[in-house]
Amino acid sequence: MTKILVIEPNKEQVIRDMTAEEQAEHDSRINNNAELEVAKKQADIDLKNSAKAKLIAGEALTEDEANAIVL
Repeated sequence: MTKILVIEPNKEQVIRDMTAEEQAEHDSRINNNAELEVAKKQADIDLKNSAKAKLIAGEALTEDEANAIVL
């Protein structure tokens, strides 16, 4: 089990094991963050590929595509 720091109403700090529900929520957040990171990276790759294809074809780029190009 993962440990959690809990601040009690009297400001006392207590480190304890997470409950099964807390652990499941924590794991879900970690997985969601990982999935979001993968999606962001893929979107960046797609944008750069689109910009490259348009440059090769001599087409105008969108502002986002132009910003994605690193010279």
